[in-house]
Amino acid sequence: MFTGIIEEIGMVQTIRRNTASSMITFEASVVLEDARKGDSIAVNGVCLTITSFSGSCFTVDIMHETLKRSSLSSLRPGDSVNLERAMPALGRFGGHIVAGHIDGTGKIMAVRKDDNAVWYTIQTSSNLSRYIIEKGSIAVDGVSLTVASIAGNQFSVSVIPHTVKNTILSQKGAGDCVNLENDCIGKYVEKLLGMAPQQSSITKDFIMKFGY
Repeated sequence: MFTGIIEEIGMVQTIRRNTASSMITFEASVVLEDARKGDSIAVNGVCLTITSFSGSCFTVDIMHETLKRSSLSSLRPGDSVNLERAMPALGRFGGHIVAGHIDGTGKIMAVRKDDNAVWYTIQTSSNLSRYIIEKGSIAVDGVSLTVASIAGNQFSVSVIPHTVKNTILSQKGAGDCVNLENDCIGKYVEKLLGMAPQQSSITKDFIMKFGY
C-alpha cells in the first residue's frame, strides 16, 4: 500500500528485455535506506518487488501484464522515475490509498502555468474516465493528485510547485504518456452493486422520474 507521496526521483540504470517481460535496475538512495529483498516499491506508480539490491541500485522483474497496462515498457536507460516505498503501519497518510495497481495510461494534452501552479490536462479511455470525478483522487505516475475538472475523457489537475519540483512531472509535456490509477472506491461500489461497466440502467430519465 502506498500514499502517492513521492520520496525521491530515481534513474533507470540498465534494462534487460525478454520476449514479454523485463528486468530493470534503478539507481536510488532514499528508498534503499532500509530496503530488503522482497520489499514492495512503487516505480512511477507501479508496485514492484525488489529482487536484489546493492549499494545505490535495486533490481525488479516486470511481467507481461504490467508492461501492457503501464508505461514502463517505454523506459530507457537514463530516464527518471518517481519512487515511493510502501507505507509503514505507523506512517502518516499524506496522500490517498494507492495500491500500485495501474488501471491504464493517459496522454498529456496540455501543460500551462497558473501563477504558482501548473495545470496538466490528461486524456484517457472511457474505461478509466468513468471512475474519475471532480475533487476526487487520482494517482498520476504514482503522484497523489486531486482532480480539478473533468470533461468527457479528459481531466485536469492543478499541481503545486513543490510536487512539480520533486517528481518527474517537471519533465513531462504535451504528448507524454503517464500511468493512471483510479481511486479504488468507485470500482468496488460498481462491483458490489452488480453494475456492468457499459450497461447501467440508471439514466437521466430514471433519476428525474423519482424526483432527483
